[in-house]
Amino acid sequence: MAATKDQPVPTGQYVDPLGDPFLRTRFALPARPGTFLARHRLNQHLDHALDTPLTMVNGPAGAGKTLLVADWAAGLEQPVAWLTVEAEGKRPGMFWAYFLEAVRAGGRALPEEVAGPTDADRVDQRVLFAIAENLDAAGPALTVVLDEYERVTAPEIADQLEFVLRHAGQGLHLILVTRTEPMLSLHRYRAAGELTEIRDAELAFTPQEAVSLLDLHGLTLSVAAARALVDRTRGWAAGLRLCALAARESPDPAAYLKEFEADRSTIADYLLGEVLKRQPEQTQDLLLRVSVLERFCPDLVNSLTGRDDAERILTDLHRDNAFVEQLGHSWFRLHPLFGEILRTYLRVHRPGLESELHLRAARWLRRAGSLPETLAHGAAAGAWDFTAGALVDDLAIGQFFTGLGSDDLAGLFSGMGPETTSPASDLVRAARDLSRSDFQHGLAHLRDAQAHPATDAGDPAAVQLSCALLEALAARLTGSPELAERAAETAEEARPELPPHLLDKHPELPALLLTHLGSARLWAGRFEDARAALSQVVASPGKASTVLAREESMGHLALIDYLNGWPARAEHKALEAVSETERYGRLSPPSGSGIGQVVLAAVAIDRNELGRARALLEEAAELSVAPHDPVTAAGRAIVTARLQLAQGNAPAAVEAADPDVAAAVASPWANSHEMLVTSAAYLAEGRPEQAADVLRQLCDDQPSCAVEAARIQLAVGNEEAAVDLLDSVPAAGRPGPAVTVRATLVRAQAADAAGDVDAAHRLVAQALLDARREQLRRPFLDAGRWIRPLLVTSPLNELAAGWLTPGTSTHMGAAGSAPLPLPIVVEELTTRELEVLQRLAQMMSTQEIAADLYVSVNTVKTHLKSLYRKLAVNRRSVAVRRGREMGLL
Repeated sequence: MAATKDQPVPTGQYVDPLGDPFLRTRFALPARPGTFLARHRLNQHLDHALDTPLTMVNGPAGAGKTLLVADWAAGLEQPVAWLTVEAEGKRPGMFWAYFLEAVRAGGRALPEEVAGPTDADRVDQRVLFAIAENLDAAGPALTVVLDEYERVTAPEIADQLEFVLRHAGQGLHLILVTRTEPMLSLHRYRAAGELTEIRDAELAFTPQEAVSLLDLHGLTLSVAAARALVDRTRGWAAGLRLCALAARESPDPAAYLKEFEADRSTIADYLLGEVLKRQPEQTQDLLLRVSVLERFCPDLVNSLTGRDDAERILTDLHRDNAFVEQLGHSWFRLHPLFGEILRTYLRVHRPGLESELHLRAARWLRRAGSLPETLAHGAAAGAWDFTAGALVDDLAIGQFFTGLGSDDLAGLFSGMGPETTSPASDLVRAARDLSRSDFQHGLAHLRDAQAHPATDAGDPAAVQLSCALLEALAARLTGSPELAERAAETAEEARPELPPHLLDKHPELPALLLTHLGSARLWAGRFEDARAALSQVVASPGKASTVLAREESMGHLALIDYLNGWPARAEHKALEAVSETERYGRLSPPSGSGIGQVVLAAVAIDRNELGRARALLEEAAELSVAPHDPVTAAGRAIVTARLQLAQGNAPAAVEAADPDVAAAVASPWANSHEMLVTSAAYLAEGRPEQAADVLRQLCDDQPSCAVEAARIQLAVGNEEAAVDLLDSVPAAGRPGPAVTVRATLVRAQAADAAGDVDAAHRLVAQALLDARREQLRRPFLDAGRWIRPLLVTSPLNELAAGWLTPGTSTHMGAAGSAPLPLPIVVEELTTRELEVLQRLAQMMSTQEIAADLYVSVNTVKTHLKSLYRKLAVNRRSVAVRRGREMGLL
């Protein structure tokens, strides 16, 4: 066993080559403090040192290397020789004299022929032969620990040590505890499997070990809080111990450990003394300058120092474990605590230099094409014209509207004052305000940007395209389709003047612009033109930066389908819209208009799922970051009014139908549907004349208007006029089942009133068949009392049973003896619906499915409703059985 401080080392007659007595403390195992944490995973790794000739424990200052090896050595039964290397690492004679004395102090007797060197600066080769021969021949293998081996700087000592190690055979296990990479042929030992290594990453404390260490200091911290502390310190042993000691002196230890300021703690003293001040002056200067960077490469560092020695210095610092971490591909970073301390030191000792360094870094990074870092350093330097110009010239203005870090971008420019005036800075202000729905200030800043001469802009084409995007957004939010068209034309004029690689880099620009154009066209009632623009966005390659534009475009396409009377198609697109952001994780903070949820709510009302419709409307309101978007506002108002009407609250429906949206032009479909709901509300109150007065204000030939007008004619007893109105609807552009089912029921009611019972039964049967595919219940509930006697007659009761009325349909065949097969699936299940169906088959609850798919419970319920409809079922078990019959499971 090696001697410890509690066990004195035997005193011999030996002296060093200078005639001085050996310092006995250099051969003793370092004492472990009472707060030392034995780490069994590392001790087990060190046990391999007894199987390999060479072991290296390599880590930075304060990594816990020495105490780790000392704790392991103290638990061994076989002899261990310990030597803490000091100045003799530069003089071969002194080194080998201390090496031999360490062997003797460890309990190994050496024969007289193994005499120590007499010259402090050299050692005879015969001495090295004798040492190697003795270790190879004499008894059990000896373990020698050379602590602080980084002090060995003489290449000849490294060569001599490698000679002895190679020729000692199985008689020597050498353990080097070092901050730097030793000058040995490590690759040969590694290739031969003769090297045991423990490096910085393994020395780092885990969160669980940090909890145990703090417990030894009388401190209690959760594993989650300890994980944050470990992340900040990178598991650095000295950092954790110093934090613990300082926390014990704090009135609130737990708060201190969560929020401690490294630059004002004993950690700062340790790192400045042990790392920074030990470096040459040029290295110290480099470290202080790179402290402003999150990461750096030699060329970037040279631009900050004005020298050309960065590559050599960085390589040396990393090799010496001087808290410079290598990221790969010649990029490095500082240990986070070291960086914090150096930045504070820089501010105190070199005031004014930090801003200059940030600006130099920003310019270098802009040339290198790293926009996020360019913006961060430009903002830190307060160079707002430069920073805004970099954003606009890179065509990145659309990042304010992608929902991916847009708040961070707005926060980055929050320090830009009014004194900064340039086209780019005004565009940034406009984008920031418009992204927050501040139209007044956003449009004012946009006009300011456009008022600058073209010569003021860094890249006039980039400014022109950025202006076009913001103009298109403003046009969408103010209901100005002509302005949106002009913005699209301006964008097309600018595109050829811009580098293709920049346009390819920012697909969100055309996607957002087309989304705004499509929305403005939709507001104007130009459905097919809107569909053309929106479909381009949906068909574009799926990337994270375009996810919001694709979601919005699919939601608007869903609204067009719904307005045309196709609820199933609308639901399919709306579900795709809602699922789009789930593929990348729900955007945080919520972004978009919530148009997909509005459409799903409308479809839910058609199916008389009123609770679900209410929840979807609430979700749409929470998601919408542009509450004054006219399309969404009008859609939400109309759907809310229809929900109130379905719940029997006609006055509330009339009040809710008016969206109160300020727009440059009126929307024909928004006005029409507002009047339709108002008319239906008056009709529900038994006021057909008022209902007719409202409809007479319509100058719209939409089929839905004709159907509603026909219902009013029926209400006043004019069946012939009702049928004439339906017959006048043009055959071109046939509407969907949401309209045709209501029209068929109007004809059926007219036939019933005229006494034509057969025609009434036939028409109701046709309506039931068409409605069952879409699960449309509201038309029958809104039809009135006349239809109830018909629904209980055969075969209408069979067609209605199970989805419109209580009961189970047998759906018998022509012979009446065997049921017909269930109807085929009307639409193919989406990928997400198949995933939900698979989990239904695993008997998972709705909450379990939501957790497994990382989506909300409401989203799962939406998918369930859709797949139930597509499979023509209404229960989980039946859906699973049907899925198996069709080979979906």
